[in-house]
Amino acid sequence: MHLAVYQIILITIYSYISINDSFISNTLTQPAIAGMVSGLIMGDLELGLMVGGTLQLMRLGIAAFGGASVPDYFTGAVLGTVFAVLSGKGAEYGIGLAVPVSLLMLQLDVVARFSNVFLLHRVDKAIDEMKVNRIPRLVLSGSVLWGLSRAIPILLMLLAGDAVVTTVTDNMPEGLMNGLKTAGGVMPVVGIGILLRYLPTKQYIPFLLVGFFLAAYLQVPMLGVSIVGVVAAMLIFAKDKEKANASDAAQVTTNAGTFEGGIDGDE
Repeated sequence: MHLAVYQIILITIYSYISINDSFISNTLTQPAIAGMVSGLIMGDLELGLMVGGTLQLMRLGIAAFGGASVPDYFTGAVLGTVFAVLSGKGAEYGIGLAVPVSLLMLQLDVVARFSNVFLLHRVDKAIDEMKVNRIPRLVLSGSVLWGLSRAIPILLMLLAGDAVVTTVTDNMPEGLMNGLKTAGGVMPVVGIGILLRYLPTKQYIPFLLVGFFLAAYLQVPMLGVSIVGVVAAMLIFAKDKEKANASDAAQVTTNAGTFEGGIDGDE
């Protein structure tokens, strides 16, 4: 399979727009969305959802606090989906390639942020010199640089994609291929594990065990396990709300008794 010109254009434009959207809603850069859109453009929506959804699990426990750079799973999802479709080797292959791509793009993310810091200092200088007309142009330049930080690498990989992917897949050792597949299968578990560390897991271990039992031993589909989880959450919420209402009622009664006692004492 070969990339069509319109596919290259659409994916490049999508990557440019999406990375700028990360400063507004951070929706288009989610790996699941990136995989879905890339899969739709490539004509294999299911494969795109599989690659993007798996990378989304890896991203759950990672956040860029304080402007720190993290693996760029957005670019990994886009290129992983494209290469998975081109090679015809399935989602595991795409996920395995997406991981090193995400780590590589982390370095380019640092360069893009550094470039914008340079422009930010130019904005500060324009403010000090009262040259306010230059500020919108500098801000727009920062947005353009930020968009190109993803659009250019993705465009270059897409232009070289056919030859590169074919060469890599034909000459890739079987052991390395198996390693990429194994990494693609393990990484989602690592992402979930990191996420569980931030959640009050110890408090709800029984529900975690119930979900594991349903999925592993009874072979209940994920939708069924999710429904059981929603029902459990609703029951816990109702119980906590009932306790809160009872506590508020007891507090009101206590305050009323204290108030009446104070009046009687004054009399």
